[in-house]
Amino acid sequence: MRTPLSDLTLVRPRSLREALRLLRDDAPLVPLAGCTDLYVGLNAGTLPERRFLAIWGLRELRYIRRERGRLTIGALSTYTDILRSRLVARHLPMLAAAAQDVGGPQVQNRGTLGGNVANGSPAGDTLPVLAVAEATVVLISAEGKRRVPFTGFYTGYRQSVMRKHELIAALEFEALEGRQWFRKVGTRAAQAISKVVMAALRAEQPRLALGSVAPTVLRLAQTEAALGAGASLPEAQQALQREIAPIDDMRSTAAYRRHVASRLLARFWEDTQA
Repeated sequence: MRTPLSDLTLVRPRSLREALRLLRDDAPLVPLAGCTDLYVGLNAGTLPERRFLAIWGLRELRYIRRERGRLTIGALSTYTDILRSRLVARHLPMLAAAAQDVGGPQVQNRGTLGGNVANGSPAGDTLPVLAVAEATVVLISAEGKRRVPFTGFYTGYRQSVMRKHELIAALEFEALEGRQWFRKVGTRAAQAISKVVMAALRAEQPRLALGSVAPTVLRLAQTEAALGAGASLPEAQQALQREIAPIDDMRSTAAYRRHVASRLLARFWEDTQA
């Protein structure tokens, strides 16, 4: 059953400062930006929240810049912003590749990087990229800012260390050395939730992350260690199989996801050979 619109409250702050004050003093409020995820729940009547904070217009959170060797992307930067950014293309091409596979132009124009992180779906297309890049999540509240490593951000399925009075302000990325790689496997190249999604970095110490194979996005520490130590591809694939825990659901089966994850690892290793 759909949610009656008359039951909903939308609060529109005029500035980031006002938004943070409202989150602190007028709770509960759910931040709402591009709405590409929240509207699905609202339309289906499965979202219990009734009061929302419209943050789409907060320009302070929409930027892409490079400072002191670090790439910083504001939380309200859209996938289209990411695709058009020369800085992202130069320094984080695997993020641009992920943005290209997120929905169609309508979703890319409205969906935000911060929203993908806040939503916390293990199938989120950008999340393996953020895990491999070892991004830092910048959280902001009326009391100030704090920084959390992305690899420690999630505590469980759609659960994180973010507090109710905080917003995601930005994602920060240190420079990466090595060859970046990204692949999404879904029913279609875009406009479909991923069955398996992988990001990886070919470097002296490889990095790999998978989505849709566990309750949260997963860094493959054992597989990385095996590849870094010179293990054969079959040995690395065996390590990968020990690390993942896919399930059967409406989009795919656990067996299919296991098979695809191994194939993606092989494809990454083949594609990034010197």
